[in-house]
Amino acid sequence: MPKAALAAIVEHCDRILRTRETGDYAGAVNGLQVENSGAVTRLAAAVDASLATVKLAVAAKADLLIVHHGLFWSPRQPWTGKNHELLRLLVKNNLAVYSSHLPLDAHPQLGNNAQLGAALGLKNLKPFFASHGQKIGWHAPAKISRCELATRLARATGAKPKLIPGGPEICRRIGVVTGGAGAELKTVAAEGVDTFITGEGPHWTFALAEELGLNVFYAGHYATETFGVRALATALSKKFKVPWEFLDHPTGL
Repeated sequence: MPKAALAAIVEHCDRILRTRETGDYAGAVNGLQVENSGAVTRLAAAVDASLATVKLAVAAKADLLIVHHGLFWSPRQPWTGKNHELLRLLVKNNLAVYSSHLPLDAHPQLGNNAQLGAALGLKNLKPFFASHGQKIGWHAPAKISRCELATRLARATGAKPKLIPGGPEICRRIGVVTGGAGAELKTVAAEGVDTFITGEGPHWTFALAEELGLNVFYAGHYATETFGVRALATALSKKFKVPWEFLDHPTGL
C-alpha cells in the first residue's frame, strides 16, 4: 500500500500555500489542525470540516482530510456531546485534518478563485480584492454576455447562480472572489469591475449593485469553494503517490 509521511505533506502544503505568511481570520487556524500517527495512505478532500464530513472520511478509509473551512470557526470546548463524538472519531480512526482558508483562496494555480476563473474560460487573470493583507481574488478583461456567463458559471459549479443584473449586458471586466464576499460590493466596484462573481451576499446588496452599476452573481458559498480542495488534493496525490477522494457534502448555501 502506498504510504507518505504526514510531516512531509504538511511541510509541502505550508510552503506552497504560504500558510505562515498569509493573514486570515482567527478561526481559520490554517495548517495541520489534527495530527495522526504520522503516515498517510489515503487522502480525502471536503469543503468543510464537520462531524458529517469526518464520518464520510472515516467511511472512505482516509487518514488525512484536506478542508477549506476547518474545525475551529466556532468554539469547540467543552469536549462533550457532539464535540466529544467528533474528537473520538478523529482519534479512533487515526484521521488527521489539514485546513487552508485564505491561503487556498489566494493561490495562483490551486486556489478557489484561480480555478473558478479558469473553469469560466477567463484569461489574463490579475490579482484583485485585498483581504487580511493580501490580494486573494482575480479579475480579468472579457467580452461576454451576462447570459453566457451565467451558463458557464452553472456548468462550472453545478448550481444555477443568482444574478443581480445591475451592470451592462456585456461583461467587460469580471472579478472573482469565491465564498462570502457579497458585502464588499463597493470595494470591488472601486477596483473597476463591472461584473462580480462570489458565493453569497446580504439582501441589501441587490439595491447597492443596481446603484453601483454592477452585475453580481451569487453562485453559492459551497459551490464556488469545491475547486481549491479538489486541486490541492489532486496535486498531493500526484506528488506523494497516494489516492484521494472528494467528499461532497453540499450545504445549498
